[in-house]
Amino acid sequence: MPFTENTFCEALQQKSAAKTLEAYGKCFTNIQREVCTVILKGRRWMELSMEEQRAYVMRLLDALEVTDRDKRLKVARAILYLAQGVFDECDTETDVLYWSRHNVFLLYDMGIFTALLELLSMEIDNNQACSSAVRKPAISLADSTELRVLLSIMYLMVETIRVEMEGDSPERKAAREAFKTELGSPLYNGEPFALLLFTMVTKFCSMNAPHFPMKKVLLLLWKTILFTLGGFEELQEMKVRMRELLNLPPLPEDSIKVVRNMRAASPPASAMELIEQQQQQKRGRRSRRPLVKQDSLDTYNERDPFKNDDARDEEDDPEDVDSGIEGEVDPLDRDVIIQPPPPPPPLRPPTERVSFPKGLPWAPKVREKDIEHFLETISDQFSSAPTSKAKTDSINILADVLPEEMPITVLQSMKLGIDVNRHKEIIVKAISALLLLLLKHFKLNHIYQFEYVAQHLVFANCIPLILKFFNQNIMSYISAKNSICALDFPHCVVHEMPELTAESLEAGDSNQFCWRNLFSCINLLRILNKITKWKHSRTMMLVVFKSAPILKRALKVKQAMMQLYVLKLLKIQTKYLGRQWRKSNMKTMSAIYQKVRHRLNDDWAYGNDIDARPWDFQAEECALRECIEKFNTRRYDKNQNTEFTPVDNCLQSVLGQRVDLPEDFHYSYEMWLEREVFSQPIQWEGLLQAQ
Repeated sequence: MPFTENTFCEALQQKSAAKTLEAYGKCFTNIQREVCTVILKGRRWMELSMEEQRAYVMRLLDALEVTDRDKRLKVARAILYLAQGVFDECDTETDVLYWSRHNVFLLYDMGIFTALLELLSMEIDNNQACSSAVRKPAISLADSTELRVLLSIMYLMVETIRVEMEGDSPERKAAREAFKTELGSPLYNGEPFALLLFTMVTKFCSMNAPHFPMKKVLLLLWKTILFTLGGFEELQEMKVRMRELLNLPPLPEDSIKVVRNMRAASPPASAMELIEQQQQQKRGRRSRRPLVKQDSLDTYNERDPFKNDDARDEEDDPEDVDSGIEGEVDPLDRDVIIQPPPPPPPLRPPTERVSFPKGLPWAPKVREKDIEHFLETISDQFSSAPTSKAKTDSINILADVLPEEMPITVLQSMKLGIDVNRHKEIIVKAISALLLLLLKHFKLNHIYQFEYVAQHLVFANCIPLILKFFNQNIMSYISAKNSICALDFPHCVVHEMPELTAESLEAGDSNQFCWRNLFSCINLLRILNKITKWKHSRTMMLVVFKSAPILKRALKVKQAMMQLYVLKLLKIQTKYLGRQWRKSNMKTMSAIYQKVRHRLNDDWAYGNDIDARPWDFQAEECALRECIEKFNTRRYDKNQNTEFTPVDNCLQSVLGQRVDLPEDFHYSYEMWLEREVFSQPIQWEGLLQAQ
């Protein structure tokens, strides 16, 4: 069958549009039959020489400039297939990764990234698509097809070129440095590439472009910042260089390396947690102890006038009856013969019973003025900023995961549910990693840049939001299995597709932990540490928001790095939690002492009257904000305030300055000179005394 570009792109479009596993298999067969057997003049892509591959990419680059939107999309899909490693011609996953890397460097060398950036800018400025998405009641995958294809190609190029391999040639190393410089320079409409992606995030969060695929945007933004600014290892190297330039003593150790050598040791569970665990084990299991007869309970309720029908119904609940604390049940006693229920007691004649209300005898009263005063006081006490959105007006982050047609079978519903959970986990991972990376780079560059971003996070309720995130079953989140190994790339395009069932989807993979979620939790804890460290008012926010029990539950995760940052957060607020808390949590105190760094005169384990003073959140944050604004004005404001303008004390320089005067000034110059200079007596003695 003769090959044409249209058949190649159409088959790839069918493959990418597949929503279910069955449709994917059919489209994959079409690709094998129609496209991947020949690519150019009866040969496959792997058989082409470098000059022929470059010529073919040049043809695709020219086709990207056509005005027809559908044709541009087909060409973009063809480029995406090349960036994915022409997987239909590969037999192993290693071959896919090899050809993906080869093709990505070829695409960058031919200028594909610049062309894709122009198309991305066009899609961002497409007001028609934005207004159409705003009016739609539900956003689906079909609304962001072009954006997802462009962002996928750009993500593959950034991530592939960013990672350095041992066998890279000098040409590839030079291309990596050139690409890194290009991404960090204001070459795209006078601004860096990362700023364009931040603009996409802003438009999406303001609900002006709800069809933007945020997962892909955030991942690309994170990798771009990671590539241009550098990761944690590059940060450590920059710290060492900066300290050498400033003649500061070298760092005593690398924190990450120290944490890697630490052993994870979770403190024992508290008494309440042990009670809850025993109660959960006994749920649904009946005991052989004789129960109190119902008629005797009724008799007791009739004698007690403060017991009403609702309370008796709650006591009749078998779960509450069986939830007593016992020792371990004998295995022989576990097989309990369930006896038939006893016959109901004989009906008694109805008697008049006195009904008493629950709670206090008087109904509370409140004035509207009291409510307003209370809300105003609380608002001033806690500079948590109210949200501008109603609770029903939430942001839809699932626009790039929900299909046009919802699933109709149980298997499809399970796959969509797994994909939605995985989608949320990736978004949390990208946001947490991006924020942590920016905070660390800003802190190294200038402390006020770091404080500026950190204060914005505090004003945006970052502290209670992170605590709310950890106020869940953190062990379930860490061990979640929201992935299908058979559908992971490139496994799904190389190996034979297995038959997926509900049981296999429910079993998940064989990994004990989800490292993606563990990575996100550690990042969020580090962010919380950075914005609260050495800030008395923010530390008190941790105390006010009852973070101690939430953080203590997070210690159940037996991972050394995560435990370290949890213990750091507990250490900074220990002195404010009271003597009884410290007495009841000596194991936690011991873990803090063993694992967290200590400083001279650090009385974290004792309550200090000076440090435990009443905290004024507004005063501390306003003082910090004033310093930040002065720094921003001095450093970045073009129209500088006269307060910060340097004074010119040179007489010749002042007289030599050109002053713009009105056109009619020379007509009235003599009159002005007579009125303002000659007719005004000058007290020279006063001037000399003032000097």
